[in-house]
Amino acid sequence: MGRLLLLLTFTVLSSYFCSASVVNAQHDFKIQSIVLTIEPRNPVGSGTNVTLRCSAKVSTRSGQVLTAKYKILKDDNIVYTKTARPSEDVLYELHNARVFNSAMYQCQINIHGDQKMSEPQTLKVKGLSEPVLHLSMTTINEGEELAAHCTARGEAGSFTFFFFQNNKQVGRVTASSNTATANISLKGTGNHKLHCSYKVRTADEFVSSENSSIITVSVKELSITPALKIFPESGIYEGDRLNISCSALFQSSSQSYRLSLSQGTKLHGTGNSTINHNLAVVADDPEGLTFDCRVEVKNVEKYINKTISVSELFSAPTLTMSPTEVFQGDPMTLTCRSERFARQRINREDLIYSLYPSEIPPSSSQPGVFRVTALKNDFNYTCSAEAKGIKKHSKTLSIRPKVLVSTPKISVEDNVILNRSFRIFCQSDGSLPINYTLFKNNSTLDTKIIKEPNHQAIFRDTINEPKINEYRCEAKNSRHSDKTSHSQNLRVNVIVPLSQMTLTVIPSPPIISEGEDVTIICRVKGTGPVTFKWYRAGSRVPLNTNTTKEPYASYYISALYKNDSDRYHCEASNSASNIVSEEIDVQVLMALWKKALIWGVVLLLATVLVLVAIVLYVKSKRVRVDRAEVSVWSKGKPEAGSDDEISKVSSEVSNEPDVEYTEVMLARAADPGRGPLRKGTDTVYSELQNSPHGAADHRDYGSVEYAELNHEQLEMSQYHPQVSGYQDLPEPVD
Repeated sequence: MGRLLLLLTFTVLSSYFCSASVVNAQHDFKIQSIVLTIEPRNPVGSGTNVTLRCSAKVSTRSGQVLTAKYKILKDDNIVYTKTARPSEDVLYELHNARVFNSAMYQCQINIHGDQKMSEPQTLKVKGLSEPVLHLSMTTINEGEELAAHCTARGEAGSFTFFFFQNNKQVGRVTASSNTATANISLKGTGNHKLHCSYKVRTADEFVSSENSSIITVSVKELSITPALKIFPESGIYEGDRLNISCSALFQSSSQSYRLSLSQGTKLHGTGNSTINHNLAVVADDPEGLTFDCRVEVKNVEKYINKTISVSELFSAPTLTMSPTEVFQGDPMTLTCRSERFARQRINREDLIYSLYPSEIPPSSSQPGVFRVTALKNDFNYTCSAEAKGIKKHSKTLSIRPKVLVSTPKISVEDNVILNRSFRIFCQSDGSLPINYTLFKNNSTLDTKIIKEPNHQAIFRDTINEPKINEYRCEAKNSRHSDKTSHSQNLRVNVIVPLSQMTLTVIPSPPIISEGEDVTIICRVKGTGPVTFKWYRAGSRVPLNTNTTKEPYASYYISALYKNDSDRYHCEASNSASNIVSEEIDVQVLMALWKKALIWGVVLLLATVLVLVAIVLYVKSKRVRVDRAEVSVWSKGKPEAGSDDEISKVSSEVSNEPDVEYTEVMLARAADPGRGPLRKGTDTVYSELQNSPHGAADHRDYGSVEYAELNHEQLEMSQYHPQVSGYQDLPEPVD
């Protein structure tokens, strides 16, 4: 147990120190660089010995020994590996370098997982060796094959070999080795020149070699000849029978062969012996009948052909129809006829005609004449002529029966307006072309021819009088004028544009009081229905819209207000025009009761004002003087008087128009209902203007009145002459 524990401890310590040493070794070196060189320098010729040298520069601690793994890569593929010291150069030798060795090379070093790659270097080897051609035989018979071997000596890589006969490529082989074989069959007798070449594929391109030496091969002709016999060979008419023989002639009967007899694309027979064929001829080709006899031996084929002339017994029939245009259900005549026939061989009566697919027999009086009825759809007919076993067919006759025009439909544009051009449409179904004729009030107006399907005839007209007009359309197939179709009569109502617009207001003139009603009537001349719209000035929103068949309409406004005063106008429109009336001014006056009320209030106010003025006037004239004393001052101030003094009058005459100032002292009477009597005065200053002649001038020059009212609470001392209020009074004059 102790030994086991000791062994375990030793193992753990050993692994620890070994791993530590590896880790330390990994960090005790540095790969400085690695360089790959090619010796000798590029480019090198084919067959040169080339050395690739890999040199590394590694920094280590003193005395440390390292091993490195080297790899040589060719176009990123490893071609050589070696383990060596970093201080040693690793060499990769290429003996007899070939074009295949041309590539990009690199060198890689790896020390304990730390690796570095050199810069890539390109090796360029020029020149390929000349190919060598070997043939299995140089003399052969027609149809035999020979084996050709082409070798690229000393080369390696991926090859493509080419084989040529008289400078024309006859074979191609791809190989991974430097030798290829091809089996070549030479055609034609005589001498043939053969050579080969090859290409080598590198990383960037294909490199081509020179041509090999030329080898001449002699090809001998086969001793075989085809023979073709035809009887008779001249004076042949259709229906005559020919005997044809196809055979082969050999110098050596041991050879196997194959015969074939044909006429154009028609094969009459094949076999390994003579072919005999008998047939009745037909003159299918105006240049004659050509027969072909062929013999094949191995890969060699020889042939012979002959052409014989064959005269027509009768020409191929032609099928015609009458009339040339028919309509559905119409009777028609089909005629089948051969124009030419060999009178020395047959008579015209010998020709038998048939119609396909119809089962109708030909007319007894006229051979080849068939009477049929045109179908509703398109259909095809052919016919045949037959005599002495020879049957010939006509070309197909396609018959397209025409469709009679249907009842045309006539229509007009939505609105027909007086004095304006409008369009009338006429359309019918049937075979094209179709002739359309337009009638107006039973008089021909115009004619149109329609040649395109689904098109309608378009006519133009202008109505200058506001009356009802009738139009009618006639349609017929252009070449079948005896059958026509008429449309129904179209009655056209003309629309008269609006004119002569008037705007009327009731009552008139349009001066209305508040609360009254008004009616605005708009009237025009033209064709209804007419849409009337009423507008207020400055607004594009209609107040009212009315559509009617009548040429007039009205707009009723009830209980007008003052703010309804404005200018109004009317617009009228129909399908032909739109007109606007002139504006009319509507004035809404104040209501009578409002006027009366206002005048009553004004009179009442005036009366009150007059009464107030009268009262004020009367009051100003009612002056009661209980005690009066008049005095005239001249340049003096009024002296203080006793409480019983009633008045003092003073006047002053100026050098102007005489002005007299008078002071009137008014004493208030005691109010019995109040407290003790207090003294009080009312002082009034009056300005009197005297005449320059001494007499008083009673003209109104205006008056100035100064009044000071002292109420009960004021003391009389305020009216002492020394008060500053009197300093500005005029002095009394004696």
